[in-house]
Amino acid sequence: MGVAGKPILSGHRKPSDDVATSTSSTVTAAASADERIRRESRFGHILNRPEFAAISGAVLVFVVFGIAAGGSGMFNLDGIMNWSQVSAYLGILAVGACLLMIAGEFDLSIGSMIGFAGMMVAIPTVYFHWPIWLAIIFAFAGCMLLGALNGYIVMRTRLPSFIVTLAFLFILRGLTLALSIMFADRTIVSGVGDIAAKDWFANTLFHGVALRDLFVWLGHIGILKMLDNGQPLVPGIPKVILWWVVLAAIGAFVLAKTRFGNWIFAAGGDAVAAKNVGVPVRRVKISLFVLTAFCACLFAVLQVCDIGSAAADRGLEKEFEAIIAAVIGGTLLTGGYGSVVGACFGALIFGVVQIGIGYTSVPSDWFRVFLGMMLLIAVLFNHYVRRRVSQAQ
Repeated sequence: MGVAGKPILSGHRKPSDDVATSTSSTVTAAASADERIRRESRFGHILNRPEFAAISGAVLVFVVFGIAAGGSGMFNLDGIMNWSQVSAYLGILAVGACLLMIAGEFDLSIGSMIGFAGMMVAIPTVYFHWPIWLAIIFAFAGCMLLGALNGYIVMRTRLPSFIVTLAFLFILRGLTLALSIMFADRTIVSGVGDIAAKDWFANTLFHGVALRDLFVWLGHIGILKMLDNGQPLVPGIPKVILWWVVLAAIGAFVLAKTRFGNWIFAAGGDAVAAKNVGVPVRRVKISLFVLTAFCACLFAVLQVCDIGSAAADRGLEKEFEAIIAAVIGGTLLTGGYGSVVGACFGALIFGVVQIGIGYTSVPSDWFRVFLGMMLLIAVLFNHYVRRRVSQAQ
């Protein structure tokens, strides 16, 4: 009992308590409506991932060709190696092109650099009798210096990289033609394959296939098909596929888990703001131009060692195919957004469609039509995702 016999009510609320409760409820309601702290659904989070469209497209492509060419051998081991090898060559270029595009720049010279790098390997080896390992190192060094020069000119003059690298596209293509005619009196320099097969450095890293003994053993125990000469139908994994996997893994890790990856996004999103907060924009972009040149040279060296020759027209239009693979993979043309994993799935789509059409009754002329449609769909989807992200900020 309280004073004057009145009970004390433990649940009694003072007016100030009502005000505090009302204020707290208002703040809570406002916070729940705030876009900045609104929880995003799991599907919305997946949808905003740059590689979502490419992965979805790859699944759709596999379903379509599984129905149209499922019994044709396309998904036998030898068929898988065929379209995987095509995807891997483009995927190597797509890794470099994707990272450079995320940083807000383009390199249109990588296609011409493929032909030029091939000549840098073949001509010294065949006509000057250099060891092929030395010619390969010479090609890598020369291409990476050209990449650095590309980047330096872009950064120094502030000209669009599209224009600067377009100029190098013509310069390198012209040099390749001139050098091939000068030394070989034709546009093809052959005789490199046998030399590469006998050289430890070239044979170990760039020539032929890997895991050959494992595939022979699998053939002898009946898992793989064998040829009449006692060798398996598929002798191993082409080394270009291993190079693609390694480059993709390194590129994805650097982009997602390192400070340099953050610098790439920052340089492509707003170079001026990035520079103001201490990001070395010039060094980042020049480094990525060097990377694209490295990828182009790697493409050329693998191709020369496997095919056994260099040709002046190698790499024709590969710069556009690499950009297409990156865009299908979710990389924006405006920079600041993209994914190495998505670019690799874009290259995979490219390889599956290019080789898969040959396993169907569809004329191969439709390949470019399909590729253009995939590019348009990817651009529209990327625009939709970018608009969602902008509205959520």
